[in-house]
Amino acid sequence: MDISTDRNDIDSWTEVTLIYNSALKQISTKLEILNDEFQHVHRYNPIEHIKSRIKTPESIVKKLRKYEKESTIQNMVKYVNDIAGIRVICSFTSDIYQIAEMISNQSDISVISVKDYIVNPKPSGYKSYHMLVTVPVYLSDRIENAKVEIQIRTVAMDFWASLEHKIHYKFEGNAPDHIREQLVECSKIVSNLDTRMLNLNKEIQQLEGE
Repeated sequence: MDISTDRNDIDSWTEVTLIYNSALKQISTKLEILNDEFQHVHRYNPIEHIKSRIKTPESIVKKLRKYEKESTIQNMVKYVNDIAGIRVICSFTSDIYQIAEMISNQSDISVISVKDYIVNPKPSGYKSYHMLVTVPVYLSDRIENAKVEIQIRTVAMDFWASLEHKIHYKFEGNAPDHIREQLVECSKIVSNLDTRMLNLNKEIQQLEGE
């Protein structure tokens, strides 16, 4: 890794990881509280589990080069939106939008952008709901607004995405045509499974309410 530093607010990789790890902790805690509240009110947990990660310095430098930007701490913070990433896995597609709404309603979270790859899947078949947000991190001498990318998807979508990610890196983005075609076909199967499971869950809830 070769990232230079020019003194500003954030001036070292150590400080970057401190701030972004703190942002991830805040988002994770908020989601856990919301999940607990949902269980209390509705007797149902929309969140199956939560994963979080900090992007590696090597991946950040690679992305900066792609953007034709110098590898500095300031450019890292300014141009790389997914240094801190959190993935929220839920059971049903309806949960995705409920969770997104709950996040948006948090007064100290600002939503910068939303990408709905469920309504508009990527050509590869990738489906997920992405939110780019900022959350304030309170340090001893200042407040830093840290960007966090939140991905919300079902268990089935996450299973597909994990395999697609492995294939992408194994073939360095140039997988054989027949493998890409099978991935697209599998994404359709996943979508159909999510729809059927959602409908089945709705039917079960209706029967329980009778």
